Amino acid sequence: MGWVTGIAVYICIWWVVIFAVLPWGVRSAEPNNQGFDPGAPENPRLLLKALVTTAISAVLWAIVFAIVNSNLFSFRTP
Repeated sequence: MGWVTGIAVYICIWWVVIFAVLPWGVRSAEPNNQGFDPGAPENPRLLLKALVTTAISAVLWAIVFAIVNSNLFSFRTP
């Protein structure tokens, strides 16, 4: 896997993981807050979720990288 392909795969994995991590620990805001959407999270903790996403994505990317480089699955003709 080349470095451009590796970066592209990492970015794809990161975006899939962020959408899986975003709902973790979400609590709706109090209904007394005027001017806020009642479905908006009270404390989204986006930095923590971005760091968790980065760590999970790095592990998943390492697994994909190992599988691709081990030629476990090869679509090239011998």
